[in-house]
Amino acid sequence: MAEPTNNPPAEPIDTRFLESLIGYNARRAALAVIEQFLQHMAAYELRPVSFSVLSLVKHNPGITSSQLCTALGILPPNLVGLLKPLVKRALIERRPHPHDGRAMALHLTSTGRTLMAKAEATAAELELQATANLSKSERTTLLQLLKKVYA
Repeated sequence: MAEPTNNPPAEPIDTRFLESLIGYNARRAALAVIEQFLQHMAAYELRPVSFSVLSLVKHNPGITSSQLCTALGILPPNLVGLLKPLVKRALIERRPHPHDGRAMALHLTSTGRTLMAKAEATAAELELQATANLSKSERTTLLQLLKKVYA
């Protein structure tokens, strides 16, 4: 039997200032969503950025590396490291760009399309779970407001 501790009950912590900050609240919300995302995307061996890359390639067949960097706000050397394992896993392939002889167009393979159909369905379900306390209208408003902050 464990001996009782003589620690007094914890006093409530005043978090009002932090809770008045957009960054604090955005980070707390992001952490809650990302934790679930990481757990569920592990089944597909995807991290948030690789999921984003594959989603952009899926919805923009023929997208270039330069376009991906711009859309995701990442530097070209960092993208090279992201693409390499996706090519190795046969999820994406590079093809000559039809209009720019210097660029390579990125496309999902059939394996990539199958994986992303499942991964995006999982992501959509996770988003609904994460925002279960919001109405559809509130969710739409939240997305609009968040985009205004970073766009």
